[in-house]
Amino acid sequence: MLGNLLLFAEVNIVYVAAIIGAVLIFGGIFALVMMKYGGLWLQTYMSRANVSLFSLIAMSFRRVNARIITQGKIMAMQAGIGTEKDTGITTRRLEAHYLAGGNVLAVIRSLIATHRADIDLDFDRAAAIDLSGRDVLDAVQTSVYPKVIDCPDPKRGGRGTLSAIAKNGVELKVRARVTVRTNIEQLIGGATEETIIARVGEGIITAIGSSNSHLEVMENPDRISKAVLARGLDAQTAFEIVSIDIADIDVGENIGARLQADQAEADTRVARAKAEQRRAMAMAREQEMKAAVAKNRAGVVLAEAEVPLAMATAFKEGNLYGKAKGNGKKG
Repeated sequence: MLGNLLLFAEVNIVYVAAIIGAVLIFGGIFALVMMKYGGLWLQTYMSRANVSLFSLIAMSFRRVNARIITQGKIMAMQAGIGTEKDTGITTRRLEAHYLAGGNVLAVIRSLIATHRADIDLDFDRAAAIDLSGRDVLDAVQTSVYPKVIDCPDPKRGGRGTLSAIAKNGVELKVRARVTVRTNIEQLIGGATEETIIARVGEGIITAIGSSNSHLEVMENPDRISKAVLARGLDAQTAFEIVSIDIADIDVGENIGARLQADQAEADTRVARAKAEQRRAMAMAREQEMKAAVAKNRAGVVLAEAEVPLAMATAFKEGNLYGKAKGNGKKG
């Protein structure tokens, strides 16, 4: 009986030791987990960001930066964007965007900015813009606060002004400033700033070229702006043109007068060439006529040389004497 009791006590001690060991092991693991993720989990819990401790642990195995995900969710909740059901900003979707190479914090900041500015932008579109290579935060900021683009841009094209010629031939050098804001709906696949600059430059050149005089343009520069805006140059671009302002107009060369002078000089050269051609043809004709005269003279000389020969032949044959005698008889 005593032996059975001792054996039972030993078995209980082993079980208790195993239980204590397991508790210590799990307690140590829990302590390590809490040391690493406890601060983040407590922060998300106090911020009602709805990120579980298990999700934080799983992020480590998926090579996801848990601090960025939790910071993004906390920012969204504190900014009052809405619940996960309303916005779709769930932990798994933030992880998927992070694993796809997206900038989670930039997307959240852009959603907060559009929410404050009452601009329609959801998480899916913001994530798509970010993954397409565009700076979604900069695009949203440009939509809220329009930016100014120089046309032409010296940093890109190297020229500081646009050169256009009115109908009277006078050159005008123009520098414009285009105020644009982002068109969120056409940001994906829309043309960039370079297209806006090129289109505005083309519109300015066309507007000046259709003016009868450069004085009309200088008197009313707003005519250029109105003409360019009326063409809808922001179609199929990622921007919406707010205004086009002519910053500077300078008078250049009188291209028309220079072209006329060049044309007159060219016409003079053509006339001189034609006159020289006619003179050469006249000289050639003169030489031809002299050659013809010399030829005719040679013919006359040949004919005159044949007269004595013919007379000698006639004397020899008696033809010349007979005729002369007959003529004498008749007399």
